[in-house]
Amino acid sequence: MVYFFLFVQDYSPLTRRFRNYFARPDTTQKMKTLLSPLLLFLSLHATAATTGDRPTPEKKAPAFVKGADISWLPQMEAGGYIFYDDQGKPQDCFQILKDHGINTIRLRTFVNPSDNPHSGHCSKDETIAMAKRARKWGMRVMIDFHYSDSWADPGKQVKPKAWQGHGFPQLLQDVYDYTHDVMTGLKAQGITPEWVQVGNEIPGGMIYPEGSTKTWDSLAQLINKGYDAIKVVSPKSKVILHVDQGNNIPRFRTWFDNAKAHGAKYDVIGLSYYPYWLDGNPDYTLSIDDLAKNMNDISARYGKEVMVVEVGGEDNKVQNTYDMLLAVIKKVKAVPKGKGLGVIYWEPQGAQSWSRYKLSAWGDDGRPTKAMDAFLEE
Repeated sequence: MVYFFLFVQDYSPLTRRFRNYFARPDTTQKMKTLLSPLLLFLSLHATAATTGDRPTPEKKAPAFVKGADISWLPQMEAGGYIFYDDQGKPQDCFQILKDHGINTIRLRTFVNPSDNPHSGHCSKDETIAMAKRARKWGMRVMIDFHYSDSWADPGKQVKPKAWQGHGFPQLLQDVYDYTHDVMTGLKAQGITPEWVQVGNEIPGGMIYPEGSTKTWDSLAQLINKGYDAIKVVSPKSKVILHVDQGNNIPRFRTWFDNAKAHGAKYDVIGLSYYPYWLDGNPDYTLSIDDLAKNMNDISARYGKEVMVVEVGGEDNKVQNTYDMLLAVIKKVKAVPKGKGLGVIYWEPQGAQSWSRYKLSAWGDDGRPTKAMDAFLEE
């Protein structure tokens, strides 16, 4: 026991004096035995005091998500589309996005897609290849499972052709196996997505007709099969459930109340916000406050983090889109308790000259518009 005290490290002068006394050859064993309890007290007291003075390192919060869904990019590149930076120099699209503050890439995945450049591709292998590129550029990754062979959104949730005719138990297994397969493929390449969506814009459900919100119990089971497959492969990935019209408070309350009642499992609430697609194409200033109220409400009501996983504005109204993005970013950052995770632009690089899509943030000259500068603002 005496030898232990000789090696206790503390910074008390009194304790050091006792330690030196113990080390002296003329100190008797009897005195050492008598003084041992005192040195123990002094050593522990000094160690505790010293430890207490040390600052506890603060856990750094993850960076605010400034993202882009760029799932069209491989097809654009394969077709010869050339991207230019702000100075008009040909440049890798990833570099241009990074130079505009983008730190996260969202990628959709279809089950058995066609090779149509606009509504196809996004297979498992293509998605993994894009995720690898994103990681090489130091980007964070989000995967968006559509559970369809093509677009899945509020207007259509078409069951993959290979799953048609399957009974419900087999359909549950289809969802699990497919999700597990894609996640395993990503893991094999060293990619751990921070977020994974089970379904894309599913206010009416997914994988119709079994997964319709008309049969919420079945929908919840399908969601949970996706959730379970993700967590088995990648426990740290956060699962997102995604609903459109992010400014529509009743829509979200109804949907997520039902999700809770039927035991649907998830970690984050994803929202789309497209003023352009709202009835009458109103200016964003007429709905932005409702977006904020909704995010604040659902984060508190369900105890979840929230993220605007899709946003976009008209490419020919550059200043308005820039202002809208600034406003959305500000509202997400203001969600109480830091539960607003970030904002992701849907296909900002998807120039209308190539895609015929009106809500990109790219000009006819192949350059990003000023709208992308909104992601540079702190």
